[in-house]
Amino acid sequence: MKTLKAASVESNNLWKAAGKPRQGPIFQKRQQSRSKYRHLLREQERRVKLDYTNALHEGLLKKDSRAFWKTWHSKFEKASFCGQVDQCVDDPVIVDKFANYFDGCYTCNNVSQAESLRDEYLLKRSGYCSMPLSDCYAIDTELVSQTILNLHCGKAPDITGLTTEHLIHSHPSISIVLAKLFQLILVSGVVPAGFKHSYIIPVPKIKDCRTKAMSCDDFRGIAIRPVISKVFEYCLIDRFQDFLKTGDNQFGFKKALGCSHAIFSIRKIIERFIKAGYTANLCSIDLSKAFDKVNHNCLFLKLMNRHIPVECLENFLSECNACVKWHDCWSDMFTVNFGVRQGSVMSPLLFNIYIDELTSLSDANHNVFIIAYADDILLLTSSVTALQNIFHQCELELKYLDMAVNPKKTHCI
Repeated sequence: MKTLKAASVESNNLWKAAGKPRQGPIFQKRQQSRSKYRHLLREQERRVKLDYTNALHEGLLKKDSRAFWKTWHSKFEKASFCGQVDQCVDDPVIVDKFANYFDGCYTCNNVSQAESLRDEYLLKRSGYCSMPLSDCYAIDTELVSQTILNLHCGKAPDITGLTTEHLIHSHPSISIVLAKLFQLILVSGVVPAGFKHSYIIPVPKIKDCRTKAMSCDDFRGIAIRPVISKVFEYCLIDRFQDFLKTGDNQFGFKKALGCSHAIFSIRKIIERFIKAGYTANLCSIDLSKAFDKVNHNCLFLKLMNRHIPVECLENFLSECNACVKWHDCWSDMFTVNFGVRQGSVMSPLLFNIYIDELTSLSDANHNVFIIAYADDILLLTSSVTALQNIFHQCELELKYLDMAVNPKKTHCI
């Protein structure tokens, strides 16, 4: 099949280069190559259908229910499809369960610490003066037009049914209108209410949902934001990227960096310890519901320390509403006052800023290293005492951030 496909592609390219003739040897060769490839494709489809039909028939004849249903599930059902949650199969009931679950997730871990952060924010906000918005931070038509062209197609529509394809294939004047709107938002600090509405799609954390009794805790909520709001967030990132930088030991959500780079750094640190005659001591810290528990007041404090104009982001994160979509059912709207949405464009960058001071506790001069990949944090030291000390410092910072450590997924080696 690979050989026939390559021959078909080659003959088609030759036919195009010759001016797409409708007769002659080049045209005939193209038609013959395509005919052979299509014939083999049809034969392969019939062969595959015959294989699983025979397997189903054999399972019925031998009364082997396990083999029959294994073949049936592999052919006609998706492993990720889930129709039962919390021992319930009724979609309207399930979507309400998810709405109550996510509404409970977007809360604080410690009420007293949340109130303390709010008081600290109000005190600093009263005398805060941000960086003036010069012309270099203005959102122009060229930026909006380029951002729209760089959007990925094939994504889910937003809550109003708008998709990226609508913007990409719309009249060019849409970029002019959006540029004026975005600049007005940036200057006034008032974000339209429609930008704050989103819907959440529960995505299973495990691949095979049929072998496990699924509960709401086994799903992560992916928020689908409004498409125009997504364009606005990309524009903000482009204009304020100098304010959004984080430490070099944070490898998550950064361009040209990934998990392989973090693993490489960890290996080099361990090799350095072993070569010097030390013992490599590691502690992996897992944060419980990290993205959902981000305190907005604490986040604004972190942003004010960078002298970012926070008026727009304050309005952007306040009075947000969300609902849950499960199959064809929708839940009622609920208010979101905590957390950054997984699926939003700016959420990863804001979360990296939120925990940036924790990753800055790394001290190479004393063989204390912190490697982070988003909310996954790894501590590396040359002694157990140093590991205990740096873990205690991280614990104090996480307590200030109102973040909770998940003891079931936190390990030391």
